[in-house]
Amino acid sequence: MTPIRVLLAEDHETVRQGLRLLLESQEDIEVIAEAANGLDAVKHCQTTQPQVVILDISMPEMNGLAAAKAIRHILPKTAIVALTRHDDEAFVQELMAAGASGYVLKQSRSTELLNAVRAVAAGGQYLDALLTRRASEDEEAKYSPRPATISDREKEVLRMMAVGHSNKGIAADLNISIKTVEVHKANAMRKLGLRGRIDVVRFAILHGWLQEP
Repeated sequence: MTPIRVLLAEDHETVRQGLRLLLESQEDIEVIAEAANGLDAVKHCQTTQPQVVILDISMPEMNGLAAAKAIRHILPKTAIVALTRHDDEAFVQELMAAGASGYVLKQSRSTELLNAVRAVAAGGQYLDALLTRRASEDEEAKYSPRPATISDREKEVLRMMAVGHSNKGIAADLNISIKTVEVHKANAMRKLGLRGRIDVVRFAILHGWLQEP
């Protein structure tokens, strides 16, 4: 098995070294580079082209949000896992919008980070279990009283959005126009009362859409 090639960006050296030991204790993960700030993370990505980048949000020179946007621009196929203590929905929303595929809390169990790395390397998305549990509880209270009334096509568009596909990618896979994708997405989100991508991801998790083929 070829190990997952990871770049680790964390400005606190002690924390960074601890994370490296954790990651490299796994046979399927290899840390190929480290960065102590966001700017170096972007530079190292250009030279090493990792499969996965683990980004602390609060870093000098360039913060994790800006670094995520820069990395997505130069290496769109590289997956990004945000690692932070911030569990506020606004941070999750911002990082997901910037292109992060995973969001893990530093205060969670170490297995959360390992699970996130493997999930995003395989092309999926990953939300920390604490956030997922909170999202499920919130969405169950919000959505359970009423059944979903969206069409099968609207559901498929939202499901693909939740797992990270772009409008262009959805259009190509479903053989429809990008404008049609946008219409389906807008209609479905309006019907379900979803306000943004994080709402769509939460709804998809609650209804088991992410486990569908």
